[in-house]
Amino acid sequence: MGQKTRPTGFRVGIVEPWRSRWYASKKEFGDLLVEDFQIRKFIKKKYLFAGIPKIEIERTRDQVIVHLHCARPGIIIGRKGQEVDRLKGELEDLTGRRMDLKIIEINNANRSSQLVAEDIAQQLEKRASFRRTIKRSLDQVMEAGVYGVKVQLSGRLGGAEMSRCEKAARGSIPLSTLQAHIDYGFAQAMTAQGVIGVKVWINLGTYAEEEATDGANAKAGQAPQKPKKTHKR
Repeated sequence: MGQKTRPTGFRVGIVEPWRSRWYASKKEFGDLLVEDFQIRKFIKKKYLFAGIPKIEIERTRDQVIVHLHCARPGIIIGRKGQEVDRLKGELEDLTGRRMDLKIIEINNANRSSQLVAEDIAQQLEKRASFRRTIKRSLDQVMEAGVYGVKVQLSGRLGGAEMSRCEKAARGSIPLSTLQAHIDYGFAQAMTAQGVIGVKVWINLGTYAEEEATDGANAKAGQAPQKPKKTHKR
C-alpha cells in the first residue's frame, strides 16, 4: 500500500496559505463553498489558454475579491481593460455579489506545475508521443532553475489496450519534507482512447531560502522576487 497524500493539502495551514480566505456560519458555509467552485470552473473554462494555475478567493461582508495568477494576463485584461470589466460583470451575474478582480502575472510558466501539467495534457490530446512529451517537459522545467521535477502519467498510454502508469523524474523531490516548497499540478488529457491523468511535482527549494532571497533583494533596493500585480480593477 502506498502512503501518498496531495502535497498542497499536506502543507496548507502550515507553510502554504489557503486558496479560499473567508469565514462563514454553518448555514452559509456549503453555499459559499459551491460558489467558490463555480467561480473557479467558470474562469478556467472561459480563459482556457490564458494559463491560470491558481485562483484565490477572499470574501468580505459585501464583496468577493478574486486573485487570478496568470501566465498570459493580456488575454484577461483585453484592450483598455474591457475584458476585465466584462468578466467582472459575468461573475456578478453568476454569484449575485459585488466582485473585484486582481490579476497577478507569473514570470516563468515552466516553474508552475499546474501549467506544465496542462501543457503535457494538451500535447497528448494532439496525439504527441508521451515519452517525447515527458522528456521535453522535464528539460524545460530543469532549465527554469528548479531543484527537481517529477512527472507521472496514468491511462491508456500510446493507445494501449491496458492502462498503465509511467513516471519520470529529474533532481530531488522530498515530498515528506514540509519546509520544501513542492508545487503540485494535475490535469486530464481527453484522448480518443480515454482519459489520461497527468501529475507534476516541482521542487522550488525551501521556504526559508525564498524568504532569504526576498530579504536580500529588499536590502539591495530591488523588488522581491514574487509575482507582480499587473492590473487592479
